[in-house]
Amino acid sequence: MADLYEEAKKLFPYTQSIRRDIHVHPEIAFQEVRTSGVIANELRKMGLEVTTGIAKTGVIAMIEGEKPGPVIMLRFDIDALPIDEQTGAEYASQNAGAMHACGHDGHIAIGLTVARLLNERRSELAGSIKLVFQPAEEGAGGATTMIAEGTLENPAPAQCLGLHIWNEKPLGWLGIAPGPVMATAGAFDIIVTGRGGHGAMPHKAVDPVVAAAQIILAAQTISSRNTDPLKACVDSICMVQAGHAFNVIPHTVNMKGTIRAFEEEVILTAYKRLEEITRSIGSAMGCQAEFIGDTITPPVNNDPTTTAVVKRAALTLFPDHELDETGHFTMGGEDFAFYQKVIPGTYFFIGSTNEEKGLVYGHHHPKFDFDESAMPRGAALIAQAALELLKP
Repeated sequence: MADLYEEAKKLFPYTQSIRRDIHVHPEIAFQEVRTSGVIANELRKMGLEVTTGIAKTGVIAMIEGEKPGPVIMLRFDIDALPIDEQTGAEYASQNAGAMHACGHDGHIAIGLTVARLLNERRSELAGSIKLVFQPAEEGAGGATTMIAEGTLENPAPAQCLGLHIWNEKPLGWLGIAPGPVMATAGAFDIIVTGRGGHGAMPHKAVDPVVAAAQIILAAQTISSRNTDPLKACVDSICMVQAGHAFNVIPHTVNMKGTIRAFEEEVILTAYKRLEEITRSIGSAMGCQAEFIGDTITPPVNNDPTTTAVVKRAALTLFPDHELDETGHFTMGGEDFAFYQKVIPGTYFFIGSTNEEKGLVYGHHHPKFDFDESAMPRGAALIAQAALELLKP
């Protein structure tokens, strides 16, 4: 199996062509019609049994091993983001307002390359591979919809694997750790209602902008004074909308933001405090303040046993790479966590920045792009780990 990386490198022209085709034609959550068509067509060319239409645009394919054994699920996300691309690349997005700014185009290409690698190794599989290409990862409920529509049934996977091309780290870096590696992601809305009026006569109004400003400042005390300093927590108010004229005190202020933590008990504490702060300050300033909070994803929490197998596969394939086992890699969220709520699994990271090529922009940036040589590494590693999990 040590030749998997060499085989993945030989398949690079295929991997790159898939990635760039998908990058040119990005589609956002639950609209990945062309994308899922390309995926299904490529899988059928390999002679695989393919199911489409799960969660609207999801695709599932099975690779049946020649020996009996468990089912291992490999999940790859396929949606783009509502961003206008600014890379200037020859393969830049042709769909206005949509861009693969997170690397999911690379994940699709990796997934299809893995399908080719493993399909040629059916005789080595004591069990089966369930390939899952999931829509709407970017906060739109793709994983929960896939689960609700039977992705974890018929057949039920025993373990799951997922990966992310990671532009926070350079090519040659691998992030593989047990326990929490990505945060719980929560979203909230705050609506502050006062009484509008003329900006020159504020005493005749109740100014919700001033109240909102006090709430924003007080919210910064949550992570510094209300949560354990040894347990990371971030609360950010990222959108503030108020008024339309320079001389009119508005009637309402609408704010949106996010709370992140690696432990669910921490995020619950943060939500409780932010709601108390919102309502108390709103009342003290003569306004009505409403808080609405929800959790988007639980933390990505890697199973130690499965992670040990991925680590062993990485050491076999890439003994010269930097292996980071510290965990807590990012406060970003990932709906792969919902699969881990049901079955044990591991989510790992493949470094993909390259300063010499100018590929240094982070995820969700309009100039995001990555070193494509990360893709054969990702394909080889997830394929090797799957083979290890299905050893007879």
